[in-house]
Amino acid sequence: MKENLKNSNGIDSHIEAILFLKGEPMSIKQLAKILEMDEEKVGEAVDVLRENLLGRGICLVKKENSVALATSPESSKFTKILIKGEFDSQLTKASLETLSIVVYRGPVSRSEIDYIRGVNSTFILRNLLIKGLVERVSNPCDSRSYLYKPSFLLLQYLGIQNIEELPEYNNFNETVKKFIKENGNKNEQQKENIGGFNSDN
Repeated sequence: MKENLKNSNGIDSHIEAILFLKGEPMSIKQLAKILEMDEEKVGEAVDVLRENLLGRGICLVKKENSVALATSPESSKFTKILIKGEFDSQLTKASLETLSIVVYRGPVSRSEIDYIRGVNSTFILRNLLIKGLVERVSNPCDSRSYLYKPSFLLLQYLGIQNIEELPEYNNFNETVKKFIKENGNKNEQQKENIGGFNSDN
């Protein structure tokens, strides 16, 4: 089916042109509206485009239900030379630390970031949002708070198609989860001990 799509009407080429002209992420729904097609067919064409871009200088980045064009992992070592100076000069050590947590742990709340770092991260997160390196979304578990996750721009900077391509992503993600769980249990135990001590007095 994908092969027929590729050869018959070139929808994938139209999507490539739209994404190139737009220069920023677009949802499947937006593309379907522009192309006047149903979302399923557009989704199939997106898959074809991703395959067609393999081995080329650009690739298709897909995150959730949105897509964008970015430099390919194979070319990233050269394109990084162009952006490294700007990237490094913009980010402090604390910013890189916070960004790493968002990348490997996100979507993650500010309180969780603060807990891992041991300091308040409000100002740093605001700067990362302004630079477009992280996104802020509503927390489905708490309407009063937000979650932070990597942005499309960050994936483009890193030259990866999805966040799971990062080195040791799964291992690091599990390590952070374990750290939070273990230390959370310790804190709860300490509270219980303190409460018990006070009650005895």
